[in-house]
Amino acid sequence: MRRTLLSGSARRLISRKDDSMAGIPWKALSEAYGFLGNSLLAPMTMTASVGLDGRFWEAFPTFGDQGLTDAVAACVCWTQSVRSRAEESGEDSVERCAVEYTRLFIGPPSPLAPPWETMYRASNVTVGFGQATFEMRQLLREAGLELRNDNRQYEDHMGIELLYLSDRCRWLSGDPVEIVDARQKLASFIDDHPLDWIGSFRDCVEEQSPDGYFSRILLVTQCLLKWHRAELSAL
Repeated sequence: MRRTLLSGSARRLISRKDDSMAGIPWKALSEAYGFLGNSLLAPMTMTASVGLDGRFWEAFPTFGDQGLTDAVAACVCWTQSVRSRAEESGEDSVERCAVEYTRLFIGPPSPLAPPWETMYRASNVTVGFGQATFEMRQLLREAGLELRNDNRQYEDHMGIELLYLSDRCRWLSGDPVEIVDARQKLASFIDDHPLDWIGSFRDCVEEQSPDGYFSRILLVTQCLLKWHRAELSAL
């Protein structure tokens, strides 16, 4: 029986600061990846707007990692500046983020910061469908997942890769029999897919929208991936 990997649906607000550090906190990781993945798959007018609330980021799990703590703190500071700007000018912050999302990841005429792995695997790539798409499609199939998203995104979209990680962390939280092999596969996936290209993707976003929401979302994501990968190596 295949399970559906939904994109664009809001995950619940993360209500804990940190899980116990006795082993990897799979449940908190699943929730964090779920929020970050969904944030990249739809404009804020169609998904959760909790990223505009500093209290959300103050409760976001940092797992005792300094890099992640600093990235989350930057999000708190950003929400404060957005709130001040909205109070002064009456600006609709959700609409502003939705416009930024569309300009960066959709266009027209084309995305300023393409969100697909294929576009970052080689120089001068102009088509967002390639080997990475097939690899992600196979990984989803092996996990018993079926992609369902209204935007018909390619499987190598950063948001979908993060939702795949969210699902794998949720599955590992159940302590499956094959947990050692699963952890090794997860480490390889992080190396070969999201962590391999998120730096270039974030650079592109920062160039186009240095003061926006998504450069901060991607910084948190990159720091989370680095921390998670290091923890897997330490096991």
